[in-house]
Amino acid sequence: MKEELLSKLNDIKELEKIPDNSIFIFSFLIFLAILILTTLIFFLIKFFKNRKKSPRKIYFEILKNIDFSDSKKSAYVITKYSRLITTNEREKKLANELIEELEKYKYKKNVEKIDETIKAKFLVFMDSLDV
Repeated sequence: MKEELLSKLNDIKELEKIPDNSIFIFSFLIFLAILILTTLIFFLIKFFKNRKKSPRKIYFEILKNIDFSDSKKSAYVITKYSRLITTNEREKKLANELIEELEKYKYKKNVEKIDETIKAKFLVFMDSLDV
């Protein structure tokens, strides 16, 4: 009986070695995921950093932050940027009316403060802009 057992045991083969590359595959997938993630972050940062405001928005900000204490300078600034920002006929009409009113504050050495009516026209002009 023992011989039978021994003969059966001799028929058992050794365990086969199976090459295990799973650690390399896992490492490659981790490296690939990190590479894709850093590339994505890089392009998102580049996209948001290089987004520029339109010139129209920049002109609107300049007009919105005008200081009326220096009448001559503010008249020139309003004239320049109101011509650049207008697009439709209504805006152009309001801008031209405002520019005509501001003519008396330009081309002189000493000027008085800007009237409240002109400031009101300026506010109407600013409200008409769609930025």
